[in-house]
Amino acid sequence: MSISIIKPLQALWRLATNVLTLQSMTDPRTIPPRVETILAALVSFDTTSRHSNLSIIEWIEGYLAAHDVSFTRYPGGDDGKWNLHAVIGPEKAGGMAFAGHVDCVPVDGQDWSSDPFVLREENGRLYGRGAADMKGYVACMLAAVPDFKAMDLPKPIHLLFTCDEEITCDGARHLIEDIKQAHLLPALCMVGEPTMMTPVIAHKGRFAVRVRLVGKPGHSSLPQGGKNALHAMGRAIAICADEADRLSIEGRRVDGFVPPYTTMQVGLASGGSILNIIPEQAEFDVEWRNVPGDEGSVEFEKLREALSPLDESLREDNPGGGISYLLLVDLPPLALAADHLLTELTCQITGSNTTGKVSYGTEAGIYQRGAMESIVCGPGDIAQAHRPDEFIAKEQLERCETVIRDFARRVSGAA
Repeated sequence: MSISIIKPLQALWRLATNVLTLQSMTDPRTIPPRVETILAALVSFDTTSRHSNLSIIEWIEGYLAAHDVSFTRYPGGDDGKWNLHAVIGPEKAGGMAFAGHVDCVPVDGQDWSSDPFVLREENGRLYGRGAADMKGYVACMLAAVPDFKAMDLPKPIHLLFTCDEEITCDGARHLIEDIKQAHLLPALCMVGEPTMMTPVIAHKGRFAVRVRLVGKPGHSSLPQGGKNALHAMGRAIAICADEADRLSIEGRRVDGFVPPYTTMQVGLASGGSILNIIPEQAEFDVEWRNVPGDEGSVEFEKLREALSPLDESLREDNPGGGISYLLLVDLPPLALAADHLLTELTCQITGSNTTGKVSYGTEAGIYQRGAMESIVCGPGDIAQAHRPDEFIAKEQLERCETVIRDFARRVSGAA
């Protein structure tokens, strides 16, 4: 056999061997329960929220099945989106839940130093999309499964895996209702968003709405013959800006948040077609980041009332005109008492002398509204979330693994 034939055959053999090695490393039935290995497998799935998450859910199911853990898959609300609930120990309500989402934000337009869906280690850091937010925590949950199985658990340990946290948090909203219907609601929950393993007992809510304005088209030389939707939008946005200023001066104050009041902003706006046509349509997106005690829905109703004169003006002698609203996000705030058992226990186990409050939202607010007291505590730095070259420190994963196992023993009353 000639050298010219042997070399291509050797290259093909190396390629086949690499593929087989990769498959064996990521096969959930054979993968070792090491957090870094599991994280590498999780990062390899492109779970950007615009995609189905079925592949990663099936991988987690395979891993759980290999460790003889019972689970139920639930629809996440949209086609191709799924949630997963696993129970270790007695299959009943109560006990402790560890909760993480498996979707991530896009990498489009970001300047990464390496493939964002291939975990890379450098100087004690693990780089990859979702490594911090929040597949690192999910990997810790899964790595702990063999230890959970070895415990004598009077109370169950629940593992919750959700979809679409990065866009609507509807996955958690569906899952909490499904596990209630199954009579398997946990008593306590730790949501592992990246907090550097510092307990976060409160966060702001988020309420977002798309405001659509419909006027009446016409030639720009005859403005009296139409109704300018862009002009109406400008007035509406000015009202929003005034309300944002009022909240910053007169709004409810809650110590510990930065800023300590409910914020409001218009973040997107569009309308019109060409300059010499009176724009018939315009729309803008507005959001509130509400402190506990303020309800996003209440703030929205205030805006509707303030915009009602504009709505009436657009409707006058104009069938089909007016203002309509589309709800985009409704994420409730979290407010766990500083002296709650879950707060005190998390501080003890993490060794933290302080608790935090944050202005971003998480699924914990939904879980708390669903009668499952929740706290936010997880590995990694939120500053890494959504950025190119996102990373999590290996030291953070090690701390998280210790905390999760200690929690399971103490809350579930394991021997």
